[in-house]
Amino acid sequence: MNKPQEFDLAARARALAPLISADADEIERTRRLTPAVTAALVENGLYRALLPKRFGGAEVTLEAFMQMQEEIAKADASTAWCLGQCSVCAMTAAYLEPDVAREIFNTAPGILAWGAIAHEVRAEPGGYRASARWDFASGSRQANWLGAHVRVVEQDGTPRKKPDGSPEIRTILFPMSQAVMYDVWDVIGLKGTGTDSYSVDNLFIPDKFAALRDDPAACRESGPLYKLSTNMVFSMGFAATSLGVARAMLDAATELARGKTPQGLKAMRENNAVQGQIGRTEASLRAARAYLYSTANEVWRDLARGEPLTEAHRIAIRIASTWTIHQSASVVDIAYHMSGATAVFARNPFERRFRDMHAIAQQIQARDTQFEDAGKAILAGNLGAPPTAR
Repeated sequence: MNKPQEFDLAARARALAPLISADADEIERTRRLTPAVTAALVENGLYRALLPKRFGGAEVTLEAFMQMQEEIAKADASTAWCLGQCSVCAMTAAYLEPDVAREIFNTAPGILAWGAIAHEVRAEPGGYRASARWDFASGSRQANWLGAHVRVVEQDGTPRKKPDGSPEIRTILFPMSQAVMYDVWDVIGLKGTGTDSYSVDNLFIPDKFAALRDDPAACRESGPLYKLSTNMVFSMGFAATSLGVARAMLDAATELARGKTPQGLKAMRENNAVQGQIGRTEASLRAARAYLYSTANEVWRDLARGEPLTEAHRIAIRIASTWTIHQSASVVDIAYHMSGATAVFARNPFERRFRDMHAIAQQIQARDTQFEDAGKAILAGNLGAPPTAR
């Protein structure tokens, strides 16, 4: 498989934009990425952005991953969402024995996907026994491996605990061929992600395929990327995806305003209200992007020079990603309403992005409770100065 270089991932993403844009209607209709788009993403190494270098991945910076997501999202949000989901799933390789990681990620197409945390597995000699169904598996229709995050129950029925007393959560991994898929993703936005459900029945998972994902003590990689939790990288990747959708939407509205003259009114480009709206909205989008990327770069700077991941880093990432998604949704709403009746027709580049953006805004990364969590930590007074306050 190709080994992408960090500096050209965004360029590769831009180069694929015409293909993705051309297939966007088919992706929407079938609720799956097309074979051509999937093959192009694989061939260009985009799914391997966050895979450790020793397994043939790019192991890029957080900023480079976000730039890749942003560029793909300008062409199609569903494609970007699948790519971001599966790219972050590949970080699991850092918690696996090398032979297991190679088996999963170096057997074409080398794509892992998973759903929400749910259910439990029972410990057995040499592994675990699973019978359950999981939902929200974005990108699963392109994957050849699936994962599931589960609580562990001992053979005597007692829950397994971590040293701090919380439940032990393991990420079990198994070939797609061992699962049953359910076509359930009938939604208003991000329709092309194929975020379906899957189940296994009485499946034995060998111990080496049950990772302690996001447990620093279990991590086998020393790079700064793997000091971040997968949830943190999900948040920043999906926030960058929302920026891409908002940028494409605002650009489309601006292009429309250059040539449209509403019936009985002056040309949009000569309308003072439209001019002011575009100027203010452009400023809002640029501010959100600058904030998100400055947060990513400042956290990365600390980790790259050997500092540990702190609560301040976690809070900085959480509020930056959530706020950026909210701001992106606001930009999309303004651009949609500015475009008038033109925006409601499926043939124009507005209504799908409107629906996709509002599907993104319904995800866990955009919940207002993220701000509550941050506020609670800040009010506790033990954070010190977060990176973005230095």
